[in-house]
Amino acid sequence: MPLRALPLNCTLKRVGDSSTDAMLALLAEKFERNDVEVAETIRIAEHNILPGVTSDEGEGDDWPAIRERVLAADILLFGTPIWMGQPSSVAKRVLERMDAFLGETDDAGRMPSYGKVAVCAVVGNEDGAHAVSSQVFQALNDVGWTIPAIAACYWVGEAMGSTDFKDLKSTPEAVSKTAAMVADNAAHLAGLLKARPFAGHAS
Repeated sequence: MPLRALPLNCTLKRVGDSSTDAMLALLAEKFERNDVEVAETIRIAEHNILPGVTSDEGEGDDWPAIRERVLAADILLFGTPIWMGQPSSVAKRVLERMDAFLGETDDAGRMPSYGKVAVCAVVGNEDGAHAVSSQVFQALNDVGWTIPAIAACYWVGEAMGSTDFKDLKSTPEAVSKTAAMVADNAAHLAGLLKARPFAGHAS
């Protein structure tokens, strides 16, 4: 079966063009070249993701349906802008909801995210791409995702500038090359894990 990837856009914008979408689109193109099926992007801000650390916070919570789609994929493309040098509050909400995985292990101690790969797309007009990706990767790893080599693709514009990634006339070569490496490595690792999942451990 082909590998499947799901992009999550954690922009603060509920509607309209988003630089995070542009970066996720670049990654999607590179993943498709690796014969990975890329699903339609989920823009988290369009949904009602209730605060909490369980998989279902009750009436009106949109997370359970999104969680199902996340776990149906082999690769998670986690996109976030930089705000105040950190991942967006929307991104943090998603990570907090994944905390539930810690209590949802199978008989071998494996969380639902075990054997699945995650990469990160980061955009912003301020410093912080490395800090943001490190926070996201640590959180994702804590809840069972596997992080491949060269797993972050980012673009950071001039500090306090007005040009966004989506406004660029062309993709910088370094960004395009990095996106290709992210896709190549993640697809390779996801294929290996799908063929030979983590064994887990006996309790």
